[in-house]
Amino acid sequence: MSLSRKHKKELRKLQEQANNLWEDQQVLLTQAGSVAREAGRQLGTYNREYVQPVVQQKYERYAAPYVDHSVKTSKRVYNETLVPAAGAVVGSALSVWDAANDTRARLAAGRGVAPVDFADVQKRAEKHGKAAARRFGVQEVPAKKGLSAGAVIALVFGIGAALGVLYAAWQTLRADDELWVADDPLRAPDA
Repeated sequence: MSLSRKHKKELRKLQEQANNLWEDQQVLLTQAGSVAREAGRQLGTYNREYVQPVVQQKYERYAAPYVDHSVKTSKRVYNETLVPAAGAVVGSALSVWDAANDTRARLAAGRGVAPVDFADVQKRAEKHGKAAARRFGVQEVPAKKGLSAGAVIALVFGIGAALGVLYAAWQTLRADDELWVADDPLRAPDA
């Protein structure tokens, strides 16, 4: 099927317009890319000069004290609570291991099972616990003397709860005639 000259001319004209449009789009995209690069550069400069200092100042003013405090608290809890507890657990486990080895050695030698010397087990547990704490790099913290505020509050609440239970029991068991139910519900009460 052949095309007429008129249609061929219209198709060439349409092709030429499409090529011109394509070239214009390429130029436009190149210019848009350069504008986007320049905008990115300007945004980076604005960020460095204005946004970052303000954010840094606000962080140091509002958030940094809380972050520093929580880091110090975390270190203190780790060093004063978790590591000594882990040392005590490791020490206890190693002392139990030593006691089991001693018992196994006695049984193998035919001497039987000896009575358990709890003082020796405690001494070994302390020795292994101190060694484990030294490996973890923890210094021994002296024990506090006296009651803490939490212990005093718990003691007050405990005494209050005990008094409440005693009062409820007394109210339940006291001898009030009108509180007791008659044995025969059909009979009228004595007047």
